[in-house]
Amino acid sequence: MATTTLPPSETVAEAPEILEFPDNFLLIDLCGEHDRHLADIELKTGVQILRRGNQLKIHGEDAARREAAEILTALYERLEAGKSVEAADIDREVRMGGSDRETGARAGDQLDLLPDARVEIKTRKKIIEPRTAAQKAYVRSLFENELAFGIGPAGTGKTYLAVAVGVNMFIGGHVDRIILSRPAVEAGEKLGYLPGDMKEKVDPYMQPLYDALNDFLPGKQVTKLIEEKKIEIAPLAFMRGRTLSNAFVVLDEAQNATTMQMKMFLTRLGEGSRMVITGDRSQVDLPRGQQSGLQDAERLLKSIDKISFDYFTAKDVVRHPLVAAIIEAYDADEAR
Repeated sequence: MATTTLPPSETVAEAPEILEFPDNFLLIDLCGEHDRHLADIELKTGVQILRRGNQLKIHGEDAARREAAEILTALYERLEAGKSVEAADIDREVRMGGSDRETGARAGDQLDLLPDARVEIKTRKKIIEPRTAAQKAYVRSLFENELAFGIGPAGTGKTYLAVAVGVNMFIGGHVDRIILSRPAVEAGEKLGYLPGDMKEKVDPYMQPLYDALNDFLPGKQVTKLIEEKKIEIAPLAFMRGRTLSNAFVVLDEAQNATTMQMKMFLTRLGEGSRMVITGDRSQVDLPRGQQSGLQDAERLLKSIDKISFDYFTAKDVVRHPLVAAIIEAYDADEAR
């Protein structure tokens, strides 16, 4: 791909950025069906993009033109590498920013973080890429540290990315099993007694973890691995008395663990294992007056080497854009 020189008839102030793409088939994929990718980039950057043959003309303010050009260039390079371009990839490029695109890191092999490459997590079903700088730093922490904390609001990918890294390490032979846990605490309402055996009673609390696994592994393989105890999904209370060796362990919704439960869980860490604790300090569902174990752990463990803490904000929300706006509204109200 090359950037052409500006026509002499265009003034510097209003001259568009012109990008030329040698492969017309890749350019079609870059533009998307009915140019929907271009429309998305226009909306996110505030530019106008005109397609002429194998060229794209970008009109707008200088900074916006440069940003759009960087996004288009990065997406075209992705297509040249044999990957697809989806709406999520555009969103990621917009969020990551130009300087961050140049200094990413690939996390495809355990601890083999290559500078000047993109962070990627390979699973059986797809490749996962962080969409924000905070997510990228978090993924690096998961590969580099035996104990890592991810703290921030809902929708920022804390659990999703942790499970993806766990699957990556499992299929790469770095751990023998995956253990996913969360406190069985109801979110502000009493559901009463649930019918069925123990698994049927706790499964509603564990469903988000099943959802994440099914995103990364074929459904039949998930079922088989659970039957073989290679994957365990269990309430936090089931961790007592165990030593978790050669495992990738995730504690989700850790803000709902009590101080004693958190201490119990953290001391389960065994040889060859990695442990990730995720939580949202603003969504504690413990009884009034009971201290969150996540807050205590953060206060007590921050100074210990090889334990990482990564934080997310509403800017890292990767669900519906309204979710970020809702979180910001609640945060602003609490700050008054």
